[in-house]
Amino acid sequence: MAITGNQMRAARSLVGLDQIALAEMAGVSANTIRNMEGAGAGRINVRTVTLDAVTDALKAAGVVFVEEGMNDGGPGVRLTARSEDK
Repeated sequence: MAITGNQMRAARSLVGLDQIALAEMAGVSANTIRNMEGAGAGRINVRTVTLDAVTDALKAAGVVFVEEGMNDGGPGVRLTARSEDK
């Protein structure tokens, strides 16, 4: 699934993480997170293992990535039902 920099920034914000905390959770540098988010509306272009580490950390925190075209909308993020109940 293609993830945009804006989706990553929104996902991080949704679960209340700063770039450093997300980087530590994912085992990458804060500069990597900064560069990924810097893609803006464009697709993040990093090694698959790096993208997987970051998205897995966000998913573990309760984020769901929504693909473009789902529900007739653009790409986005939301919390899992489990996270919304907290």
